[in-house]
Amino acid sequence: MARIAGVNIPTNKRVEIALTYIHGIGPTTAKKLTAQLGIAPERRVQDLTDQEVLQIREAIDANHTVEGDLRRETAMNIKRLMDLACYRGLRHRKGLPVRGQRTHTNARTRKGKAKPIAGKKK
Repeated sequence: MARIAGVNIPTNKRVEIALTYIHGIGPTTAKKLTAQLGIAPERRVQDLTDQEVLQIREAIDANHTVEGDLRRETAMNIKRLMDLACYRGLRHRKGLPVRGQRTHTNARTRKGKAKPIAGKKK
């Protein structure tokens, strides 16, 4: 089992797909990585040599912010907005949509389960 950036990537999947299991690496970045390192994208992780896994690990460490560092950076950015008390920060604080979506209907993912209001029916 290959362990890259603190994540056990699945061994029976193609290299491009397996790399997307790392937070911060999507399909496009995975394609670029395999092309840059000269690894055939259709190869399986279990077929990679230790040297190739090491190359992938070093390339990710050198050029990409992934996993814990990326999550920490994102959390710090949100915390900064909340501390500034700017509009986006206030929306984060209240648990409402941040990017201008409507809230009269929908927005259930951000607002949570609907709470019934007593005495509304009549």
